[in-house]
Amino acid sequence: MNLGEVFYRHMLRDPGAVAIVDGETRRNFGDWYAEIRAVAGGLQARGLKSGDHFVAVLSNRYETATLYWACQMLGLIFTPFNWRANGEEVAYVLEDADTIAVAFESATRKTVGEAIDVHGDVALISLDIDAGDFDGLLGSAPVDGPSAADERDICLMLYTSGTTGRPKGVPRSHRAERLAASHCVAQLYYQRGEATLGVMPMFHTMGVRSILMSMLLNGALVCLPSWDAETAMRLIQDEKIDTLFLVPTMFHDMLHHPKRSGYDLSAVQNIGYAGMAMTSTLTGLCQKEFSPRHFTNFYGSSEIYCFSVCDHVAEKPGCAGRAGIGQVIRIVNADPDGGSGPNDLVAPGESGEIIAPMDGMEGFDGYWKRPDADAKSIRDGWYFTGDLGCFDEDGELYVVGRVDDMVISGGENIYPEEVEDVLAKSPLVEQVAVIGMPDERMGARIIAFVEPAYADCSADALDAWCLDSTMARFKRPRAYVFVKRIPRSAAGKLLRRFLRDGDYEILTDFQSTL
Repeated sequence: MNLGEVFYRHMLRDPGAVAIVDGETRRNFGDWYAEIRAVAGGLQARGLKSGDHFVAVLSNRYETATLYWACQMLGLIFTPFNWRANGEEVAYVLEDADTIAVAFESATRKTVGEAIDVHGDVALISLDIDAGDFDGLLGSAPVDGPSAADERDICLMLYTSGTTGRPKGVPRSHRAERLAASHCVAQLYYQRGEATLGVMPMFHTMGVRSILMSMLLNGALVCLPSWDAETAMRLIQDEKIDTLFLVPTMFHDMLHHPKRSGYDLSAVQNIGYAGMAMTSTLTGLCQKEFSPRHFTNFYGSSEIYCFSVCDHVAEKPGCAGRAGIGQVIRIVNADPDGGSGPNDLVAPGESGEIIAPMDGMEGFDGYWKRPDADAKSIRDGWYFTGDLGCFDEDGELYVVGRVDDMVISGGENIYPEEVEDVLAKSPLVEQVAVIGMPDERMGARIIAFVEPAYADCSADALDAWCLDSTMARFKRPRAYVFVKRIPRSAAGKLLRRFLRDGDYEILTDFQSTL
């Protein structure tokens, strides 16, 4: 069954249920379905047909979600991209995706205009959402209903963030998306009618899944165009939001916000995180502040949505749990050059690269026009995640970092996330990121970048904190850099490459030691 048909059938189940909220815009499933059909009719009238790529450079808003569903009605390939990207990056996607149409808004109008100039395709269908084009689509003759697209057809193409080089297109089928969302509902213990905060970017795997899950549950998707902690708390309070599926950074920002006590967050019954590790300190704070019915760590990727799930992170902070529905995970020797195979298993308790089979229910079939990326990440029917992990004595998974981020200092392997977890427990630290920097003697040395919480935060105080911890002495940072803000993506994920490139602002009131 294709996703357009799924939406139609779930609309019939409860047409009066609130489906989407975006500021003053509020639609139930019945009314929204009528508008989606009209927008789909408008796209069809402009010449778009099944299999065409529809690129959206849009923030989280009613129009973005409506265009997503209109694409599913027509069998188009919804291809969202980061609205914070520059013109060169957007131009690359327009070319790489064989784009037929691109939608943008006032905030991305200039960027997309620059991209179209570079792309040089005057036949490209351009839709300016804030200049009347969306209203024109709403006024179109509606399609009768969902297309007859096969569930094996591609319905979505996400672009990976691209830690190095160009981002890679990840094509995903109707079937893979439907199963990923259904499995996510089950593994996060969501219930029918629950409202969720739609703040994870709709160009991100978690953002798209939030759209799908709210539909499956006949629950409200409450849009937040871009992350703002106070606005998020206000929406949670006013819209009685039940579930939060966020990256740890967002939980941190809300619970450390100076106006936190001014908002009632008691409606939240279920919290889950993904995308990056959550420190044990933040885990404890989330448990204390929300006292949730369920608290889950969901470990996955754009390519293969779910690897593993842990539904007891309050008891085992940092644990990624066991393999997800229909999934298998292995840990093999970590080889950045791609020399390891799926049978090169590490010894019990040792760390290595996490891999999963390509024949899972939620996976993709390979990157878009990137045989080089396929050769690196797909070997003998297994997907090599690039993540480092280990199994504990209970057979549960811990993700300890990235293969590319592992630091070898003096012949010892050091995982940045372990050091970050120790430093994050210090009351002097607001946020922290750790990387390895070249060192002539040691090969690499550990450097900590810190957003200080108090004026008396210093390198000496943090070094003493590390020495008093249970972490091995050799793993502690050899230098500290105090910064105004640790760089993160639009999805809240840590961008270590910016720190390596020197793209940060030093706080001159603190004594950095780099």
